[in-house]
Amino acid sequence: MKIYITDCDHDNIDIETKVFRDAGMDFKLCQARTEDEVIKQCGDGEIFIVQYAPITRKVMDAIPSLKYVVRYGVGVDTVDLKAATEKGIQVGNVPDYGMNEVADHALALLLDLKRKIYLMNPYTKTEKWDYAKSIPIHRFSTQTVGVVGLGRIGRNFAAKAHALGFNVIGYDPYYKETPATSFIKPVPFDELVKTADAISLHIPADNNKDLFNAKTFKQMKDSAVIINVARGGIINEDDLDAALTAGEIAGAGIDCMATEPMPANSPIFKHPNLIVTPHMAWYSEEAAEELKRKVAEEAVRFAKGEPIHYPVNHLK
Repeated sequence: MKIYITDCDHDNIDIETKVFRDAGMDFKLCQARTEDEVIKQCGDGEIFIVQYAPITRKVMDAIPSLKYVVRYGVGVDTVDLKAATEKGIQVGNVPDYGMNEVADHALALLLDLKRKIYLMNPYTKTEKWDYAKSIPIHRFSTQTVGVVGLGRIGRNFAAKAHALGFNVIGYDPYYKETPATSFIKPVPFDELVKTADAISLHIPADNNKDLFNAKTFKQMKDSAVIINVARGGIINEDDLDAALTAGEIAGAGIDCMATEPMPANSPIFKHPNLIVTPHMAWYSEEAAEELKRKVAEEAVRFAKGEPIHYPVNHLK
């Protein structure tokens, strides 16, 4: 089958190359970042491995040979799932490659915010050796973490927060309790927003745009913090800016923003209680290698007519 990596900004594709070579298959690397570039460069493709390229209805109409699209990563925002399903095109992802890394990053942001390290590091270095600046800080066991989205990563994060002593509540309409997650108390969304001392987001962007907005921030405790290691756009950043300015919430830890990359002079960056990282929660050397290997292995499975491990859409 004709296999294309439509686009990839990694330093190399050595791992993918080895997987395909071991399977006795050829592939071609392109750098197609627009619809027209994909159509021009990958016009006879049957399998696409995609990083950023838009695989839209227009692309699918122009490339009738296309049978399978698998994305580097978890989100499939750039793929028109409705059109793919209608056309019988299988879509896949790699949802578990950075599961621990993303949960760990959310946990790091939580601890930074709750122990006020973001505040005390520059204060201690430039002003005064005095813990009183951090008052109040509360024991983890007296606080509740609300987890929005209880999929693989949300449950992983919840378990780690629970291990540190936090009480854990969660909202996910599809959540089903298991013995391993019995410590999570399922609650309605509004109750989570109003009662949590920290909220961590682990949901897709689809159907969740501006889920956290001016109204939501007003419902949160003014001592609460919010963490987003999921997708940009779930938090309305103008409203977050206003909420931080007004002191409606105590802080935020953000790894994903609506516009990426965000310019260094972005007005929202003025808040000392806003911690920002550049969409890196997924990253470790081990996770990067796992992603590259798994995305190629999925393409090989599909090409061989074997069941793929991570289907996103379900075809009849």
